[in-house]
Amino acid sequence: MIRIKLDVMMAERKMSLNKLSELVDITPANLSIFKNEKGKAIRFTTLDALCEALECQPGDLMEYIVEED
Repeated sequence: MIRIKLDVMMAERKMSLNKLSELVDITPANLSIFKNEKGKAIRFTTLDALCEALECQPGDLMEYIVEED
């Protein structure tokens, strides 16, 4: 399973959802879907914009978790 850590990165940078959505040109609703792990995919252009705005690497935003049976 892929865990999304966008909320952690936003908190560390003291950035609101609305401010980040302005910086990456994504609606707050769509950004919230990603943040709350409800989305099924992310475009590389979106990932690139998030990394640029948050000054981070893709691995800072996502983490692979091994699911136990």
